[in-house]
Amino acid sequence: MKVIITGATGMVGEGVMHECQIDDKVTEILLISRKEYITKHPKVKQLILKDISALEQHASEISGYDACFFCMGVSSVGMKEDKYTQLTYDLTLKFAKHIVKNNEGMTFTYVSGIGTDSSEKGKVMWARVKGKTENDLIALPFKSVYVFRPAIIQPTKGMKNTYTSYKILKPLLSLTNCMAPNYICTLADLGKSMLEVTENGHYKPQVEVKDIKKLAKQRKERAITS
Repeated sequence: MKVIITGATGMVGEGVMHECQIDDKVTEILLISRKEYITKHPKVKQLILKDISALEQHASEISGYDACFFCMGVSSVGMKEDKYTQLTYDLTLKFAKHIVKNNEGMTFTYVSGIGTDSSEKGKVMWARVKGKTENDLIALPFKSVYVFRPAIIQPTKGMKNTYTSYKILKPLLSLTNCMAPNYICTLADLGKSMLEVTENGHYKPQVEVKDIKKLAKQRKERAITS
């Protein structure tokens, strides 16, 4: 399996990359980002771009991949709708349209969020924008598109880009998992579930927290029996 990952310089992308590095089925990882991720891992290649539009000039480098794990994202806190739309919807769709031109047989996975508004008509700004992003991604001619909707993500130990807020809240995560299991998953679960849907599919494009955990468990069981 050859995969493209965006957002490896953030917590989610780095954690997903780690799961791809340790998964025996993954043979090659291409990181696409604006800045370099410092690594010497033998599976990893990097394409550094300041502008997504420049993907058109790298068709041969982004062709022949089985999956794209789109892990880039920004917080909507303090942001107006037009700017959030630009950084969430516009950027994601522009990227995906460039990628699908060269990889129609690809599975595309997008990290969205719990509470996303698929109707695109609700009162919550970020949820509407995420909903439109999900809907328009699903309509693109990939082999398949899955939109992952995590809530609280328990970070992977040893990663460089774990958000400070998660480090502060670490003592509460185990309690949250007991009291509200459908609102928390591990970063390892997220990465493993993305690999699982790429290889074996899923019955619906929307992947909620309970689905993430189930798919990750299936991935672990396959690794044991293979």
